[in-house]
Amino acid sequence: MKIMFSAGEVSGDIHGEQLALAIRRMDPSAELVGFGGTRMEAAGVRLYKNFADYNVMGIWEVLKNIRRLFALLDGLTAFMREEKPDLLVIIDYPDFNWRLAKRARALGIPVFSYIPPSAWAWRKGRAAKCAKLADEFVAIFPHELPVYEKAGARISFVGNPLVDKVKPEMTRQEARDFFHMPKGKTAVLLLPGSRRQEIELLLPAMLQGARKLLQAHPETVLYLPLADGIREGRIQSMIDAASVPVTLVRDKRYALMAAADAAVATSGTVVMEAALLGLPCVVLYRLSPVSYFVGRLLVHVKHFSLPNILLDESFETELLQDEVTPDRIAEELWRLYPGNPHRAEVTAKLRQACERLGPPGASGRVAEKILAAARRLSAGNQ
Repeated sequence: MKIMFSAGEVSGDIHGEQLALAIRRMDPSAELVGFGGTRMEAAGVRLYKNFADYNVMGIWEVLKNIRRLFALLDGLTAFMREEKPDLLVIIDYPDFNWRLAKRARALGIPVFSYIPPSAWAWRKGRAAKCAKLADEFVAIFPHELPVYEKAGARISFVGNPLVDKVKPEMTRQEARDFFHMPKGKTAVLLLPGSRRQEIELLLPAMLQGARKLLQAHPETVLYLPLADGIREGRIQSMIDAASVPVTLVRDKRYALMAAADAAVATSGTVVMEAALLGLPCVVLYRLSPVSYFVGRLLVHVKHFSLPNILLDESFETELLQDEVTPDRIAEELWRLYPGNPHRAEVTAKLRQACERLGPPGASGRVAEKILAAARRLSAGNQ
């Protein structure tokens, strides 16, 4: 049996890694191929290409890279034609992956969607279009199901794999000692994201906000865990330009997050990871002016922080576009310091949000569904 994966960013690579490991445990004879990152490759997926050179976000940024992305799409189509996988598993990365799914269907290859497009939030008509292309769907959040069920999709929610993945590598005290967090100091993390555009758009404001925070509260120490594939040199040059004392960290990222007291983070998976570790965040989101203008016309959601979405409440501070200023970042981070009432309210709500993610073992349950779909659908094509 041959299963092909397609994941175009770091979060998808993490999910793909867990699926690959689980599938190999259940069926060691399964051959895994596709498009992904270093984690998937280490888990046994033979890559056609690594996504690191194709990782872009925002409408304007995609347009600038459109020729390269279509060349990649053509290359993966030829790869599918040659490899003849029994199933294509697309993981998130919707604008690219659903074009690939359409090519797969034209070649007679069944499609399994893991983390389908956020049709609940915008462009709800996508659910019906996707339902015609994919044979089965698995969502990682329960609020994603109704719009797809209404469209006639075969979709399920079996838990979120972050529940298993996000575990600190040591105790909180061991981590504070390991990262040299002095007693009496408040540790604040800067979490600018994994995409180049996110870093360029948000890290300067984070650094200036951290600088103001440090001036007002000198008991603060700052850390920045580096995401996979991020160039340390570029990050360090931005830190140097801001003249802010920030310690860069490569290893034991979850231990660092569990040991920290507060964080400022780009909206995305890292905010949910922080929630699972009890770390409250100030959540930021900013796009280029063109992308934001178009997005305002298409997206209709009350929240963009995942914990807020899960509870449908605005308990975790969200700063959008022009709200992302150094003063607001510093002000909102201070409210999350130990001893401040707002912190206790936020951490209590984070625990409630995490309960909505379901029990441990999600990746194994999804892997079972992928293997069952591959056997069922490949048999139907014979």
